[in-house]
Order: sequence, then structure tokens, then C-alpha cells
Amino acid sequence: MIVTALVLAAGSSRRLGQPKQLLPFREATLLDATIETVTGFGFAQTIVTLGGAAPEVRETVDLSGVDVVDSVHHTNGCSSSIVSALDAINPKAAGFVLFLGDQPGVPSAAVDSLLDAAAAGAELAVIEYNDGTGHPFWFARSMFGPLADLHGDKAVWKLLESGQHETARVRVDADIPLDVDTWEDYQQLLASD
Repeated sequence: MIVTALVLAAGSSRRLGQPKQLLPFREATLLDATIETVTGFGFAQTIVTLGGAAPEVRETVDLSGVDVVDSVHHTNGCSSSIVSALDAINPKAAGFVLFLGDQPGVPSAAVDSLLDAAAAGAELAVIEYNDGTGHPFWFARSMFGPLADLHGDKAVWKLLESGQHETARVRVDADIPLDVDTWEDYQQLLASD
């Protein structure tokens, strides 16, 4: 089964006050670390969406080996980044796994579980961690239409919680991987690495 990885890295980092994609992490940047994690899972294609601080990200982050999509409406929320990337997904892909660009600690067990759910025919799949539901998510190609109609921030969560689409919930014995929205989040990520 051909599967694409989609990494959302177009945010403006308003809460943090500086481009979180470029925060120093593991001798490179936070986005470098996330891309390294995601590409390590061996997807057929990896797409990274850029928006906020795109010129600086292109200059600083190693984007070799990934397809870059510019999310021109990134200030309208993460759904605009998903919409902008749909046409770039390999037409032979059965769907995609959605990752956050500021979440480098996704465990392989989470990805393996999502891919198992996808292979079993799930249109949507989410991870149930020890402390709640979290990324990454699986979306089959049959979900591209509903995804294309999304607007605003947290729209993917609203889609998942709408009850209109059956969602596979796969259990992983780990906590939700840290993501960075605030300076405190960043300090916590550094301390835990």
C-alpha cells in the first residue's frame, strides 16, 4: 500500500512569538528533527507544508527528499495547509498520515498502528495514547473530499468528532508526543530529549 506522510509546518507561531520551525533542537532545528523522524518511517512520499517564515525555513531546514507545498492561506488555520497539499499527494497513494511539524517524538508504534488500521480499511484512524487522543492521524483517499471542505483551525478535530465518519481508534502504550506552542512547551521538549 502506497502511503504519503503530510507534515504541517506552515504555522505563524503566534503564541511562541518566533518561528518554532527554526528553534534549535538536536543540533539542527525543530522542523529538521520532525522531518528526520517522519522520513525514517519509510513513507513513499513526504510532503511538508510551509507558510509562516517560509523563506527562512527554506534557507535553514534540510528539505531535500521531501515535497514542499506552499500554504498561501496558512493564517486561516491548519486546515488550509491540508487543503493546499491534497493535490500534491501521489495519485497512487491510498491516503496519508498527518503529522505536526513541531512534534518530533512520534513513536514508531503509533505509525505502525495507523498503517495497520489503514490496511484493514479504516477511512480515518487516530491514536489513543495513555493520556488522550493525539497525532498522527490517518486519512484514506475517500476522505479527501470532506478534507477539501475544511476551514479554520482545529477543523480536522471537528471532522473526527462529527460522528459522520467512522473512526478507528488505535491504542498505543505511550504518552502524547510533546509539541511546541509556547516557550514552556519548548523548554519541556528540550528537557525530555
